[in-house]
Amino acid sequence: MTAPAQPPHPRPPKPQARADRVSLWGYLRLFRRDILSAQPARLYRAWMAEFRTPFFRSYLCNDPALVRRVLDERPTDFPKSGRVTEGLLPLLGRSVFVTNGEEWLHQRRIIDPAFEGGRMKEAFPAIWAAAEAAVARLEPGEVEVELAASHAAADVIFRTLFSLPIEDRVAQAVFHEFRAYQRSQPILNLAAFLPLPRWMPRLHRRATLRSAGLIRGLITGLTADRAAAIAAGGAPDDLATKIMTTPDPVTGVPFGTAEMVDQVAIFFLAGHETSASALAWALYLLATHPEVQDRVAAEAAALEPVFATVGGLRFTRDVFREALRLYPPVPMMVRQNRQAEEFRGRQVRPGAQVVISPWHLQRHERIWANPDGFDPDRWATPEARESAREGYLPFSRGPRVCPGAGFAMLEGTLLLAHLVRAFRFEPVTGKVPVPVAHLTVRAQDGIWLRVTRR
Repeated sequence: MTAPAQPPHPRPPKPQARADRVSLWGYLRLFRRDILSAQPARLYRAWMAEFRTPFFRSYLCNDPALVRRVLDERPTDFPKSGRVTEGLLPLLGRSVFVTNGEEWLHQRRIIDPAFEGGRMKEAFPAIWAAAEAAVARLEPGEVEVELAASHAAADVIFRTLFSLPIEDRVAQAVFHEFRAYQRSQPILNLAAFLPLPRWMPRLHRRATLRSAGLIRGLITGLTADRAAAIAAGGAPDDLATKIMTTPDPVTGVPFGTAEMVDQVAIFFLAGHETSASALAWALYLLATHPEVQDRVAAEAAALEPVFATVGGLRFTRDVFREALRLYPPVPMMVRQNRQAEEFRGRQVRPGAQVVISPWHLQRHERIWANPDGFDPDRWATPEARESAREGYLPFSRGPRVCPGAGFAMLEGTLLLAHLVRAFRFEPVTGKVPVPVAHLTVRAQDGIWLRVTRR
C-alpha cells in the first residue's frame, strides 16, 4: 500500500460557537476571495450545516441519503440555483450547465449521443496526438505545470471538438483569453449573496466581461465556419459535427449557431478547465510520491497508439481518480429546493440553497479512511468502492452527471501516462501549492515542479 501522506489543504477559519449553524455573512470576504478557505474544519465531519443570511438560508448536505435525494431520486425538485450561475452567464449564456427543466432536457437529448461509449474510441487518436504534442512542448527545468496542463487539455478539446490543434491561431486565442477569464472570475458573483432584481447590473468585473466577450466571439466564428462546412458536405466527423447535426429526438430541432456557441463554451470549460485542474494536481501528487510515480512510469512504458492500450493503465487511472478525489475540479454544486423539505429533522423552506460539496464529501472523515491522504491503492479495495458510492462525485451524479465523464477519465489517464513516461517530476523547495477555488480548484500561485527527462 502507498504510504499515507497529507497533500496541501486550505487552512480553515477558527471555529464558531455553534457546531451546526454558521453566519454566512461572517465569511463573505473569505467566500469572495476563496471559498475553500472559508470552510470550518468541522464540516469535514458534519452530516449537515446551516448557513444564514438576512436574505436566504443555505444547507450544506454531506449526508449520503440527502445527496441521493437531491441528485438521484428527485433532481427536478432541486434545480440548479441561479445564485451561483449568475457569475458564469457572461461566458456560458444558456448552456446546458446553467439551464433547468425542458430547456435542459432538450439540450441533453442532443449532447448525450456525442459522448456515448463508441465515441471514446473515435476520439482516441486525437487525444493521443495531443498527449504526444504535450510531451514535445515540455522543457526540462522548473515548470509551472498548471499552465502546461491547461495547454495540453485545451489541445485535446480543440482536436476532438473542432479537429484543430492548439497551434491553430483561433485555438491559441481562445486558450489565452480563457486563462485570463479563469483568473478574473471568482467562483461566486456578488449576486450569489444579494437579492438583486433582474434589471440591476450583475456587477461583473470589467476584465471578466471583456474576456467572455472575446471568447464567445472567437467561438462564434468557429461554429459558423463549421455550420458552413456541414452545409457544403465537407465537415470532419468530430464532436462539433456530431452535435450540430443531431436533432432533438423529441422535437426534431437541432442546435442553431447561437445555441451551439453556448454549448461550446461549456464544453471548453468542462473539457479543458476541469481536466487541466485534475492533471496538474495529479502531477504534483506524483512529484511528492516518487514511488507512486515510478509505478506509473513502469505501467506507461507499454503504451501503444491503439485504443486497447488504455486497458493496461489501471494504476495510472487510479492515480488520476485519487487526484480527482482530493482536488475535485468543481468543489461545490448548488441546488434550490422548490418545495418544503425536511433535512435531518430540520424544516427547510422553499427557495433555500442546497449545497452538495464534492470537496467535503471526498474528504469526509466518516466516509473515507485516511481522507486527506494520497493513496491510489485504495481504489483496489472493497472499502473504497463503498466509500465512493457514498461520497465520490467529481462529475456530479444522477441525471445531471457530466456527459463527458468517461471522456475526461480517458484524457486524464492518457496525458498523465505520456508525461510521466517521458519525464520525472519533483517538487520545488519552498513552493508548496495552496488550493483555491477560481472557476475550478487551482493553486494560488501555480504548481511549480522540477522536470527532468527520463
